Amino acid sequence: MARSQMIAGLDVGTTKVCVVIGDVTSTGVDIIGIGQQPSRGLRKGVVANIESTVEAIKRAVQDAEQMAGVEIESVYTSIGGGHVRGINSQGIIAVQSRNREVSAGDVARAIEAARAVSLPPDREILHILTQGFTVDDQDGVREPVGMLGSRLGVAVHLITGAVTAVQNVVRSVNRAGLTVQDVVLQPLASGESVLTPDERDLGVVLIDVGGGTTDVALFREGVVWYTAVIPLGGDHITNDIAVGLRTPPTDAEELKKVFGCAQPTLVLEDETVEVPSIGGRKPRVLSRQTLSRIIQARVEEIFTLAARGIGQSGLEDAATAGVVVTGGATIMEGVPELAESIFDLPVRRGIPKWVGGLYEQVESPTYATAVGLVLAGARRERQPAGGRGGQALGEEWPVVDRVVRRVREWLGEIF
Repeated sequence: MARSQMIAGLDVGTTKVCVVIGDVTSTGVDIIGIGQQPSRGLRKGVVANIESTVEAIKRAVQDAEQMAGVEIESVYTSIGGGHVRGINSQGIIAVQSRNREVSAGDVARAIEAARAVSLPPDREILHILTQGFTVDDQDGVREPVGMLGSRLGVAVHLITGAVTAVQNVVRSVNRAGLTVQDVVLQPLASGESVLTPDERDLGVVLIDVGGGTTDVALFREGVVWYTAVIPLGGDHITNDIAVGLRTPPTDAEELKKVFGCAQPTLVLEDETVEVPSIGGRKPRVLSRQTLSRIIQARVEEIFTLAARGIGQSGLEDAATAGVVVTGGATIMEGVPELAESIFDLPVRRGIPKWVGGLYEQVESPTYATAVGLVLAGARRERQPAGGRGGQALGEEWPVVDRVVRRVREWLGEIF
């Protein structure tokens, strides 16, 4: 079958830069190229060294292009970091037509009213996610266009971020020789690849544990109701191991990947690990349960903070379908079991799906965001011009388009 269109997803993370190239055909999306490189230019999800970030992007793109046998010119890229905030808002307007029929223009005005919140000058709305409409006293309306009424209300979830953080991501990608088609919040992208429609409808919490931060999103009735960013991630687990076992950070990372377990009860008492020492001293042999207890303390803190935030939002009973954990740090043994004990809900590990081609090579939580970006881009390309599209990433595209356009104009003034 002839290739119809190439879409690339670029996940710029704290510990890695990952590129996935997808071939969008009439039957779905086939993964044809994958590239991954260590990332040293970001701190807690935010660009701290543009040169290092640009170099990592170039190498990852080159690897993906070589595998796919194609060249890419543009990407859908992720955005994250502690600067991201999510808030719920509402807007209400009077229906203007004489026959009181709700039009697309009325919907646009209602959403505009909902987004009229006070923000500092250094922040921008990145996504507007509609949660539902009300027509007069009738609530729970998904698509109000064509209905009759005198008042139209809308509830939305607004995701805001620092303008400079978006600018630095876009600038890094541009200096790597690529254009940014759009910027997508990391948990929204991950949700595209790891969540099922039933989970979105019933209510599910998605926890994406990255290197520097952990992203949390709660979906209910197919839409987003809550988002948060916790400034803790896999790097903090590695640092705890390095300090607690007095071993170099590179060796601590290896211990985490090979022997890590977030639930000490899953480790046999007689299991041991060899721990390299600092300064050329001889390696030591320690109990694997000791390593597991160090990991458990930090992972437990991350999940407890996520549960506390959801509880404070009043949505603790909304996750009927349970919790999905994804991201590189969740590959460790015992992570779902520990999450279950904290949330008191069923928990599963989120692995990318809905793709063909080299799907076996991306069947890991590590690729959740990059694959999700490809799927989000493919769905956007299929969206009819002027259409509102599906909820998961539909309504926010015009807002992100405007942000990226502003960034491009800003870069044009410099270069």
